[in-house]
This record gives sequence, C-alpha cells and structure tokens, in this order.
Amino acid sequence: MPRRTLMLGTLVLALFVTLFASPPRAYAQEEDAPAAAEAAPADAPAAATVQRKSYLGWAFESLGLGYSLIFLAMSFTLVSLLVMNLLKATRSSIAPPDLIEAFEAHLDAKQFSEAYELANSDESFLGKVLAAGLGKLSGGGDYPHAIEAMQEVGEEENMKLDHRLSYMALIGTISPMVGLLGTVQGMIASFNVIATSPTTPKPSELAQGISTALFTTLIGLAIAIPAIAAYNLLRNRVARLVLEVGILSEGLMSRFQKSS
Repeated sequence: MPRRTLMLGTLVLALFVTLFASPPRAYAQEEDAPAAAEAAPADAPAAATVQRKSYLGWAFESLGLGYSLIFLAMSFTLVSLLVMNLLKATRSSIAPPDLIEAFEAHLDAKQFSEAYELANSDESFLGKVLAAGLGKLSGGGDYPHAIEAMQEVGEEENMKLDHRLSYMALIGTISPMVGLLGTVQGMIASFNVIATSPTTPKPSELAQGISTALFTTLIGLAIAIPAIAAYNLLRNRVARLVLEVGILSEGLMSRFQKSS
C-alpha cells in the first residue's frame, strides 16, 4: 500500500509540475505591435513589449473567481478525502494484529468475558465484528445467529468505508463536468464576440473565451484523473482487507461451532 500511494503521489506531482511549473510562451502582444514593428527602422528598438505571465496567473485570469473557487474547493476536498481514506484503509485500522493475538489468547484461556470486552472496546472493523458475534453468543444465541450478527455488522462497516470512498469517485465525475461547462461557456463567449462584432474580430478579443474553455477542461481533468485512480486503488485495497476480516473473524469464532 505505501508503494502504491507513493506511485500515485508521484503521478499527481508530475502532472501538476508539467502543467504549471514552466512559464508559457508569449501569448499576447500590444495590438499595434505588428504595425509599429514594420514602421520602425531595423536598428530601432522593438516597439512591441511581450507580456509574459506564469501559468498560475494565466489560469486564474482565464478561469475567473468563480471557477477558481470551485476547482480549489474540489482540490482541497479531494486531498482531505485521500488522506482520510489512506488512514482508514490500513490493516492496523481494519484488522489490528494486536487485537487478533490478544483476542485469541483470551479464547484459549476460556476468558470469554475478557475477550468480549477487548473486542467491544476496539474501534476497528474486526473489533466490531467480533464484539457482535460474542455478544450474540453471550445473549443465548447459537453459532449460526452469531455468524449472522457478524455479517450484518460487517456489511454496515463495509458500507461506511464505501461511502467515504464514493465521495472521491463523485469528485472524479463532477470535475470534468464542471470543466465541460466552462468549455461551453467560453466558446459561447467567443462566438458572441464574432456575432456582435461589425468587423472581423481580432484574435485578442477571442482569446479570453478560448482560454476559459481550455483551462476549465484542463483543470477539470487534472483533478479527475488522480481522483478516479486513487478511488479504484483504495477500493481494491478495502475489498481485500474486508475479505481478510471475514476470514479471520470466522476462524476465531469457529471454536464455538464445535461446542454448539
């Protein structure tokens, strides 16, 4: 899991470095620059002053305050969800080895009350499942009813994990949709300039709408790609750990099947 997390973090970092680290080429000049350059003598200083901006400055100007806030909110939410799910989708959080050893030791010593208290006080996935099974047995239920109670708690805990992961998938789905909305809005703005201009519009008059269209698509995909990749990696990790919890819990409780 740490190796996959490192690879995912490296991919996201490389993506953003590629997008924003190097400044863009000159993309705008003064409107009278071509005419001034032709009229000036060869030894005269260039009249055109090239305007250079960083990618971040250009992106913020193209996105505007609204899209910038939306994408920043999605980015921070994605990072928070990623950190939270990384902490939850670990073996020490779902099936702690210390709990397994201590619980099995109590069962071997016939200390069933202590085993129940140990599992009931543990907040892990496995602890709640074992507590449900022992609680059903201590209440007079038999082994099949204990297994049923463990399965119900397991499904409930698994649903909680899936819900936390699903928000990452939601961001991965909504982000390109917001980018597509900005694309349509930017293209409409550019075509509006063409439709309302009495003469052929200058490229600089169309640049703002086109920049909005392209940057919203770019940022939307830049958020969606790591979100979907992280969601699928973590979902597979959680599914494997949940399967381990089922095997471990049934193995620990199997001794009650012989005595029932």
